[in-house]
Parts: sequence; structure tokens; C-alpha cells
Amino acid sequence: MSRDYAIYDVFTSRKLAGNPLAVVFDAEGLDTISMQAIAREFNLSETVFIGPVESPAHSARLRIFTPARELPFAGHPTVGAAIALAERAEGADSLDRVLVLEENVGPVRCVVRRADGPSFAEFDLPRLSSHVAGTFDPQAVADALLVSQADIGFENHRLSVWSAGVPFLMVPVRDLGVAASVRFDPVLWTRAVASGGDSTLAAYVYCRAGSDHRSSFHARMFAPDMGIAEDPATGAAAAALSGAIHHFDQLADGHHAFVIEQGVEMGRPSMIHLHIEAESGAIARARIGGEAVKIAGGRIDL
Repeated sequence: MSRDYAIYDVFTSRKLAGNPLAVVFDAEGLDTISMQAIAREFNLSETVFIGPVESPAHSARLRIFTPARELPFAGHPTVGAAIALAERAEGADSLDRVLVLEENVGPVRCVVRRADGPSFAEFDLPRLSSHVAGTFDPQAVADALLVSQADIGFENHRLSVWSAGVPFLMVPVRDLGVAASVRFDPVLWTRAVASGGDSTLAAYVYCRAGSDHRSSFHARMFAPDMGIAEDPATGAAAAALSGAIHHFDQLADGHHAFVIEQGVEMGRPSMIHLHIEAESGAIARARIGGEAVKIAGGRIDL
């Protein structure tokens, strides 16, 4: 059976930047083994499969795979799939669209803003970021990144694990120079995080500011357990980072907007928009957004 697919560059306004995503339409009938094999064939950081909904009130059912495993939630497949569905819709126009996407983490509400240029999608976090207990040796983490232990941490920010559906070990580093110098060793990394109780944790390296003047933070993400050497843009990690930002920066109640750049060292710059609504000393709501552009399309014959 043939199935349509499209390739989108996500969290970017221009082609051949951002994070590429394979979107497989009409995935009904594909089992988990077949989806995982197709994701390995595309060999992108993530492939999203769009199937029939479980609730008639929702827009589509998504299943998200890295080359190595399925994820309950991910940001760039959510943004890319929402835009792909809006652009594929019969009689697609410039009107904004609201979609509710079923993911393994739960329903995710998205808004797509159509434009003459790249479309923009924004979604409410289906799960707010929460702290995950764990103790890690800063020297072991530094060794896995080939940086000095003195380079780990800035201001109040320290090593910590946060999750908004997928957990990440947040590794704050002193500045852009240190972030650019990171040389990730997957063997040493797995050893470092295993001592903290979870050998599957991905590394999210971040610092204040960025190479783009609009950026609040600069980030890199490495996930050997997911089969991702380095990711150009990671919405799920940005969602998790919201908890670290609120905790370490002690955000006042109100609205806070951030732009997180990623993929710069890979030559695929990405811009992820993060909005946090703080109330009574906690995160009440948060959302992730970004642009996406279609780069290719075709059919899979299986």
C-alpha cells in the first residue's frame, strides 16, 4: 500500500535549516514494528505518523518515533504535524486553525497561523514541567562533554533533571564559547547518567543568550538512547527547560516569553518560542511555538 509523506524543516522560517521531520499521512494499518522500521529508514531525529482519532472531537492521532524508539511526546513533530495537516486540508486558506492532536502523553491543543510565507504553530504543553530526582557527578558530566567542571553551571543554574513528558538532564554551561566547544562522548555520558539512576537520559546543554540577538538561551541536545547524535531543535527539551527556568530564575508571577536557539553548531539554526504563565509561585500554563516549511514530499510503497 502506498502512503503519502512530506518532509518539513521545523522551528525555522527557511528551508535547509531547523530540524527536519518526516510526516507520514494515512498511517492506519501500520503496526509499531513497521512504524519503527520506517523511522529508521528516514533516519531523521523524528518521524511522525498520522492516524485516525480515538475521539471524534480531536483532529488526528500522532505516533512519534526516533530512529531507536517511540516517544510519548515531542515538540518538533507536534509543530510540524500541525502545520502539515493545516496545509494539506482541502481548501486550505490563510485562516488560523485550532487542532487537538492525540499523542501518547495525552491530547495536545495547537493553533496554526497560516501566512504567505512559513506557517507558525503553537501548542499548549500537555504536561507541565516537573523536577525529577537524581544526583549526578559534575566531573563525570563534564568529562562526557569534554569541558571543565568549572564550566558547568551559571548564575543559580545547576545540573538538574526536568520532564514535560520526556526527561532531560539539564546541563547549564558558563557561556556560548563553552557550549560550542562541547564534544559529546556517548559512552562516558551513559556512564555518568547511569550513576544517577537513569542511563537513558538525554543531555540538554544550555547557556544564557545566543548567537542571534533575539535569543534568550542557546542550547544543544544529545540523545544516544534515542539514536540521535545531536538534535537541531528539541521542543520537548524546551518544554522541560521551562521548569528549570522558573525554578532557577525565580520568575515572578505573570507572562514570560523566551526564544531558545539550537542547531547553530550543526549549521541548522532553529528558533523555539517558549511562553510561561506563572501564578502563585508556580507555572500555571506554558506553550511552545515555531515556524515550519515543507521541503519535500512523496510516497512510501510497502
